Amino acid sequence: MRASPAAPAPHSTGPAAAETCLTWLYAPGDRPDVVAKALRSGTDVVLVDLEDAVAPERKAYARASTAELLSDGAPGPVPVHVRVNALDGPLAEDDVRTLAPLPGLAGLRLPKVPGVGELRRAAGWVPPGNDVPPLYALLESALGIEHAFEIATGHHAVRGIALGEADLRADLGVSTGGGLEYARGRAVVAARAAGLAPPPQSVYPDVRDVEGLALDCAEGRARGFLGRTAIHPRQLPVIEAAYRPSAEEVAAAEEIVTAAGTDAGALALADGRFVDAAVVAGARRTLSLARRR
Repeated sequence: MRASPAAPAPHSTGPAAAETCLTWLYAPGDRPDVVAKALRSGTDVVLVDLEDAVAPERKAYARASTAELLSDGAPGPVPVHVRVNALDGPLAEDDVRTLAPLPGLAGLRLPKVPGVGELRRAAGWVPPGNDVPPLYALLESALGIEHAFEIATGHHAVRGIALGEADLRADLGVSTGGGLEYARGRAVVAARAAGLAPPPQSVYPDVRDVEGLALDCAEGRARGFLGRTAIHPRQLPVIEAAYRPSAEEVAAAEEIVTAAGTDAGALALADGRFVDAAVVAGARRTLSLARRR
């Protein structure tokens, strides 16, 4: 259950919509040409980055360029989210105050969220008279992982959480994926417990290694992640293929959903398996993913 009953903002997309998103493509905010290409790339969501991808001397230009993009309503065929600068730095407040009221903004991604206090402080930067846009909290530190559920339920506008694994590795001092297993599981469980969509996987940094990306996506899917953020358009079809349900999964889901239409209790399938409401909900999500564009 969510922590607050307040209604979501009018321009938000709720958990149901997020559960059919598989690809989230980053584009640097100071490169309008790259952002324009990202909007035409086929990704489900474009993530305009004002933080790590932008040099300090170009931060102001990146914000102004992004504001221009979002000022006239939806800027393209897919939603645009913006990752603002570090919440404990001098730029994030101006980022939020400038961008949150704009009609083309579909979400704010808040980097390195360590706890609920910082999340709520960032939400408080939205100018009075404006709805808080959908918020996506990035967990990139040990403290953020320990507070994952509190962050996920800490404000009515939170629509998702995700890991920032590069910074998390550095904070934890781990050099292999195995060192992140606890954090990955914690994020998946916290999102589910909060009633949010499953988190997407963090970026795969080697854009040339499509085979490694496919294998890593398969592992992420098995762990409970849904979709992945990307840093290059060539990664998108690999992520899409890895997370799309197979024909066998679709057939099994159809059997479950059909059975659920005739029996409101625990269901017995033709092969003798029993399934409950949680399994039925998972089957419906599988069919939603199969029907996406």
